[in-house]
Amino acid sequence: MEIAIPGSATLTERRSNKWLNCFAWFTAFATLFLICSGGMVTSKNVGLAVPDWPTTFGYNMFLFPVSKWIGGVLFEHTHRLIASTVGILAIVLAIWLWRVEDRQSIKTLGLVAVAGVILQGILGGLRVTMLKDQIGIFHACLAQAFFGLIVLIAITTTNFWWTLPRNLTGSTAQVPQRLMPIQTSAIVATIAIFLQLALGATMRHQHKDLAILDFPTANGTWIPDTSASALTKINVWRDARGLSDVDAFQIWLQMAHRFLAVLTGIAVIMFFVRVFRNAPELIALRRLSIFWAILFFLQFALGAWTIWSNKAADIATMHVAVGAIMLSFGVSAWAISWRVCLLE
Repeated sequence: MEIAIPGSATLTERRSNKWLNCFAWFTAFATLFLICSGGMVTSKNVGLAVPDWPTTFGYNMFLFPVSKWIGGVLFEHTHRLIASTVGILAIVLAIWLWRVEDRQSIKTLGLVAVAGVILQGILGGLRVTMLKDQIGIFHACLAQAFFGLIVLIAITTTNFWWTLPRNLTGSTAQVPQRLMPIQTSAIVATIAIFLQLALGATMRHQHKDLAILDFPTANGTWIPDTSASALTKINVWRDARGLSDVDAFQIWLQMAHRFLAVLTGIAVIMFFVRVFRNAPELIALRRLSIFWAILFFLQFALGAWTIWSNKAADIATMHVAVGAIMLSFGVSAWAISWRVCLLE
């Protein structure tokens, strides 16, 4: 017997899409792996280890001899292969959505994902051929946005999406009033996380060494001195240790990254508080808010560790990966709160 829910497909029909949802989550995990791979390429400063594109040292990318996968070439070439795989997965996902999905909005998201992954590939290639760090920044930001989009598709194609509560306590008028602050907090925190990721990408592509090597202080003070004389002393100290020179912009860019990290933490904690105060019966949002807060403190610790280790590649990459997961949590928080509010 089929059980129908108003405005949705039958449970039998939804179960038939189980493999689609599993494939969407697989694509999301592959995208996260791709982001980690890109983080290693940038952290190890081997983005130009392969000087040509779309070929690899003149070879077809997929026929490049494994015996030549050594040093920086290993990281850059495998990053390209993973990116190609994610591109294929995105295309398959979009076709699958168009074949089995009734919702036009979800079909459109699939097409946007394909457009995004194609643009991402082009930006990656232009970063190699044009030698522009600015392209690398956009490349990194688009990767994070693409990951958030794939997670959104995965959430909206799961059975969980259809079983969200429709019986929140309170009148029809009261429920939106309770949920709107939660939804707003989710949006604010997600935007803050994305801006933070963009600042981090700018830092990684602007300077191969960290502009500030101590934490929580900045060059020994709470407010860094970036006068001409102070910069001269800083760069003399850095030159003696084989570090590249810095300028005032790079120092204040890192300070902005620290300041926005604090604001992001406040936004995530505000979401946590509002969920427990306004809608404690929403178990999904309660659990998500708890894990989101935990992820923030983990991310903060990884940020400090990245500085203390002078941007060790593995630590910096973990920092990037947790940032991407935090962004996906923000997208999930917004989507769930929007869905529940819409149902009411």
